[in-house]
Amino acid sequence: MPMASSSLGRLTVITGPSGVGKGTLVSRLLERHPEIWLSISATTRSPRSGETDGVHYVFLTRSDFEQQIEAGGFLEWAEFAGNLYGTPRRPVEDRLQAGRPVLLEIELEGARQVRQSFPSAFQLFIEPPSLAVLEQRIRGRGTDSEEAIARRLARAHTELAAVREFDASLVNDDLESALAALETHMGVAAPATAKPEATRAPGK
Repeated sequence: MPMASSSLGRLTVITGPSGVGKGTLVSRLLERHPEIWLSISATTRSPRSGETDGVHYVFLTRSDFEQQIEAGGFLEWAEFAGNLYGTPRRPVEDRLQAGRPVLLEIELEGARQVRQSFPSAFQLFIEPPSLAVLEQRIRGRGTDSEEAIARRLARAHTELAAVREFDASLVNDDLESALAALETHMGVAAPATAKPEATRAPGK
């Protein structure tokens, strides 16, 4: 367990429904704050064209992955479509010890695991302005069938019901105000830069 110290970085975990705009927020955040390290997931699936080991994913054999599970080497992990995915613990702790803020973008189930494996992490939930807006964004991507859209929206209902589990939440309505709120939560911007309506404590 990492020792508490003002010189250590802080781990921030963000999650939210598919289509809420997490990827866009994270990309903009990293552009403005290159000191933030975005955690890289490990996986047992084969690399796809253009993917680089250690950049897009850390590619492991299933045997190596399972050995790391047994050794407590993951903050969280899960299996999807026959492949294992997880967040390696050591790289995160190394960056935190060096004083760098670390960002982890994961699904709800992963965030719940991190709550147990790394309880000092700050957990932030990204909300859409409404389910109607979320559906509009998903449809606007033009990549999903009606069946897939229905599944994403059903999952979003479940995820939104869990918002009170998190330390804080922010509404991704206007990108700039949501980005400012995210910066504020991570301690990389003055609170005055964030619009008050963009962020709130869960349950408020």
